[in-house]
Amino acid sequence: MIENKKYKNSYNFAFIDESTKKEVRRKLLKAVAIPGYQVPYSSPEMPISRGWGTGGLHVTLAIIGPKDIFKIIDQGSDASVNACNLREFVQAMTGCKTTYDTTEATLIQTRHRITEEELREDQILVFQVPMPEPLRSVERYEYRTRQMHGEADYAKMWVSLYESYVRHGGIMRGADYPVKVNGRYIMAPSPIPRWDVPNLNQAKTLYLFGAGREKRLYAVPPHTTVEPLEFEDVRFAIEKFDSLCYKTGYRRAFLDELYLDDGSRQYVINDSNFLDKIEQGGEVKPFINPYIQQIEL
Repeated sequence: MIENKKYKNSYNFAFIDESTKKEVRRKLLKAVAIPGYQVPYSSPEMPISRGWGTGGLHVTLAIIGPKDIFKIIDQGSDASVNACNLREFVQAMTGCKTTYDTTEATLIQTRHRITEEELREDQILVFQVPMPEPLRSVERYEYRTRQMHGEADYAKMWVSLYESYVRHGGIMRGADYPVKVNGRYIMAPSPIPRWDVPNLNQAKTLYLFGAGREKRLYAVPPHTTVEPLEFEDVRFAIEKFDSLCYKTGYRRAFLDELYLDDGSRQYVINDSNFLDKIEQGGEVKPFINPYIQQIEL
């Protein structure tokens, strides 16, 4: 582990200069005031390439304090290369405490998952977002997507969902399922699986989204209505798995599919901290997914 004191005289606290932090905070305040609206920002240079989590890192470094307890997950794992490197960088630049425990953390940065444990009012979840524009799949020009958002003209998105249903018998969108925020803006919720989308609705936690490559910030404040796009006769559905977690027998969590050495296929809980707690018999308070009845065996 790199000691923070090695760098304290070489870099500003949390690496980013104070004027840039103020800019990011101002833009985040606007994003919170207009849920789902994409706010442009400067996206300053970082010691990692854009596309590797700079947007989430900008948000984290702009709001983190020395007394915060920081946790970072990558696809549900605390131990991936991306998570370990960014955790070490944040700890070195701030000296704050880091943790793997979801309930202990005050600030959580994530790539493509929301924790299985329900988050509290005093916690903030920061998303790394690769593509913040939900209309990119139906409109190639940026000026047109801006105009469509301004006029709340989302006809092309609805036609795209309808065409998917006609061609395939279902809406063929897995991760990054489009949602409507506060009855106004259609938003890309980062490439989280459909399983996590219900977590956004009326949540207790502040959700902040940073897209460094696209230079956009947006937010979902606590207790905000977030609805997945669906038709009256074609409803939104979460993923359904063929089995239970082979380690714990648990079924009310998002599962990863594994192929073992003997060629057999098994499933295991994706959230590594949640899996560890269940295996060790610890107390957990999972988010109660309202769509869970769809996967009951």
